[in-house]
Amino acid sequence: MVSRITTFAFEGVEARPVDVQVQLSGGSNYFAIVGLPDKAVKESQDRVRAAFVSLGLSLPPERVIVNLAPADLPKEGSHYDLAIALAILAAIGAIPKDSLEGVAAIGELSLDGALADTAGALPAAMAAEAMEMALVCPASCGPEAAWSGGTVLAAPSLISLINHFQGTRHIMPAKSGPLADPAHVPDLRDVKGQEGAKRALEIAAAGGHNLLMIGPPGSGKSMLAQRLPGLLPPLSARELLEVSQIHSIAGLLERGRLSRTRPFRSPHHSASMAAMVGGGIKARPGEASMAHHGVLFLDELPEFHGIMEQPHH
Repeated sequence: MVSRITTFAFEGVEARPVDVQVQLSGGSNYFAIVGLPDKAVKESQDRVRAAFVSLGLSLPPERVIVNLAPADLPKEGSHYDLAIALAILAAIGAIPKDSLEGVAAIGELSLDGALADTAGALPAAMAAEAMEMALVCPASCGPEAAWSGGTVLAAPSLISLINHFQGTRHIMPAKSGPLADPAHVPDLRDVKGQEGAKRALEIAAAGGHNLLMIGPPGSGKSMLAQRLPGLLPPLSARELLEVSQIHSIAGLLERGRLSRTRPFRSPHHSASMAAMVGGGIKARPGEASMAHHGVLFLDELPEFHGIMEQPHH
C-alpha cells in the first residue's frame, strides 16, 4: 500500500506539483528517498526520524521508500520534510490514510517536531488553490499563504497536525496578514531646480520608460533616481501578488506582510551576473526579478561587469 501527498518544487517563481509516495515493505531497517533529491532533501530522513522520536513515535523496522515524482525533476530545499513526514504517518496508521486527499504540504521540520519558516509559501498556496487543494504549512507562513485565497492550515508543529487529522483538535484556516505600512520614499518636491530632469523623470514614470542619466559627479543623478518610486502609483492587487511571489521565493517577506509599495533595487556594481539576473547552484531571483513592477537603479552603470561589454567580432 502506497500513501500519497502533494508538495511543490520551485522553478523560478512557479510552483510545480510533486507527488510524494511512501511505501513500506518487508526487509531490513532501511530509509531511502528517490526522485532526483539534492543533499538537503536526502537529509530529510534524519530530520523526520528525529522528529518522530521526539513525539514518541518510531519508524517501523522495514524498508521505507520515498519517491518524489516526477523523478526527472530536480528537488531542492528542505521544504519537503513535512510532506514526507505526513505520508509516513499515513503509511504507519498514525493518521487516517484518506486524510491526505486534497491536501498539499510544505515545511521544514525541526528535531523536536516544530515547523520552521519556509520560503515560497505564497506561490505554493496559489498553486494549491489552482488545484483545489488545501495547503498545510508552518504557522509562521500562514499569514503569507492565506493571501492566495485558498484554504491554508498553518500548524506550529507536527503533533498539532496529527491531532488535526485524527479529529481531536482542529486547526482553523489561516487568515491573511495585514499590509505593511507604506515605506517612506524621498519626495521629488525636495529637489530645487533641475526642471528638465524632473520633467523627464515624470514622463518616464507615467510611461514606464527607461532612463539613462549622464552628468558629472554631484549633479543630482542618484538623488533624482531615488525619488522615482515616489512618482509611481501603489501596486494593484494583481501586481501585488506577482511581486510578493518573487519576494516569497527570495525569503524577503517578513511575517507574511505584503506591501503595496513598488520595489526599488539598487545593486552595487560589484554584483555578479547571477545576483543580477538570478541563478546559481540553488536558483534564486536576481535583482532584475526583485525589481519587477518597480525600479532597478544601476548607479555607476559602466562599472557593472558584463553589462557594458561588447561582443568581439
